[in-house]
Amino acid sequence: NIGNAGRKRHMGWRPTVRGSVMNPVDHPHGGGEGKSPIGHASPLTPWGKPALGYKTRKPKKYSDRLIIKRRNEK
Repeated sequence: NIGNAGRKRHMGWRPTVRGSVMNPVDHPHGGGEGKSPIGHASPLTPWGKPALGYKTRKPKKYSDRLIIKRRNEK
């Protein structure tokens, strides 16, 4: 842990703003009254793609034949 927000700012970091406090034009989670729910089946990225575990790799990518087993597979 770095310690406090000031130290983080000195390192060049900007504050992290949650999508739920933005306007609907800025983020899929934005808008609504108060701390309203997301309003989608799953959380979304700022660009509208599903977040948290959604596979984004193309299913028929040409280099699939080079991948023999998953990296995290035991």
